[in-house]
Amino acid sequence: MNTRIRRWSLWIVSGLFLVLPMVSQAELNIVISGGQESGVPIAVVPFATTTKTDFASIIRADLARSGQFAPLAVEQMPSQPSSPEQVQFDQWRAGKAQYLVVGKVEQQGNGYQATFYLLNVSNGQQMTGRVISAPMTAERSIAHRIADIIFKQITGVRGAFDTKIAYVTETDAPLKKRRYTLEVADSDGANPQTVLNSAYPLMSPTWSPDGNKLAYVSFEGNRAGIWVQDLRTGQRYQLTKFPGINGAPSWSPRGNKIALTLSKYHSPNIYVVDLDTRNLTQITNDGSINTEAAWLPDNNTLIFTSDRSGTPQIFEQQIGSHSAQRLTFGLSYAAGGAVSPDGKTLAMIAGGNGGFRIAVQSLAGGGSDLRYISQGGAEERPSFAPNGTMLIYASQAGGDSVLKVSPVAGQGSQTLRFAQGKVRDPAWGPFLDDSQ
Repeated sequence: MNTRIRRWSLWIVSGLFLVLPMVSQAELNIVISGGQESGVPIAVVPFATTTKTDFASIIRADLARSGQFAPLAVEQMPSQPSSPEQVQFDQWRAGKAQYLVVGKVEQQGNGYQATFYLLNVSNGQQMTGRVISAPMTAERSIAHRIADIIFKQITGVRGAFDTKIAYVTETDAPLKKRRYTLEVADSDGANPQTVLNSAYPLMSPTWSPDGNKLAYVSFEGNRAGIWVQDLRTGQRYQLTKFPGINGAPSWSPRGNKIALTLSKYHSPNIYVVDLDTRNLTQITNDGSINTEAAWLPDNNTLIFTSDRSGTPQIFEQQIGSHSAQRLTFGLSYAAGGAVSPDGKTLAMIAGGNGGFRIAVQSLAGGGSDLRYISQGGAEERPSFAPNGTMLIYASQAGGDSVLKVSPVAGQGSQTLRFAQGKVRDPAWGPFLDDSQ
């Protein structure tokens, strides 16, 4: 293996160039670092409830994370009504809130039932009112679903708070005693569930479009391979185990293919495997290093990172084509590309004098509208929320590895931090149903 390939091999296997440290068995704590002062002022009043869950606080955190809302603190609220009849709108018109959310949560059998209302402060009109039920084991989902409804009612865009994220963790221990886990949690990091616990490194999870499976890289037996795991049954199988690099899997939008990086013939290249037939199609073959594929919504076009132009840049190529189009310009380094669900926006790791930061540009813009999302300087490959309004990525903060969520439009971020240990490789899951 030549020097250039050795230098890139760890990045390719993990889907990274900057390999950040990667905890498990602990919930992520949310820290709001910065905010969106121009966001829509909204008051989510504490719900009337006998449960210990602070539903309003979860809703406020969800809306703040989107970057499009500026929720009022409880101490800024003139009163705490739980129904429209209790609201004295004159009190609220004297304040900042444009919208008001009130509600209650009651126990109903083996679950909970929430009743909430979204009110327009200026005209005193009810915009929507819903009754939502959930089992006791999923009470936080009530808050996420309410936040989704509020988000859509005001912005016209489907909310993505009642979704899941996947990520990889690593315990703090000597090398031979470290444990790696693949975790799935709510979009705000709550309710983590261990999918796989391993003594071998785990990397690069990618979701099936129905949200029922994950593909990922595992080094079981000290050899990289790509595995597919059913989240409902726990059953798993090994998809690839070729000599050399097996890395950076990416599930197609229709769920019938996975793009990946293999070094079957020395240079790492992009391949696509058909999950029904297991037929393997080589996409790139130009002697350069090609990796980190991601799909466009048409299920037939890929973006990927390649050094064919001398430095890592992002290219686009259709399956069946023998030529690729360069998408990034004016950057000394561009890698880890992700495409928004509508196929219009490209997110990436952009390198330069400011370090390695998350940036976005229009997919067809050639970099003319490049805009930085993060300010950290040591970020990891981004993943879009299923509605395209937010990005999740790993970063380093104060010597710790954390997950961050930033709005695609706007400023500020929320940090999802573990009490101990390390975390990386976040992947935002799809919508779990068609309702809302």
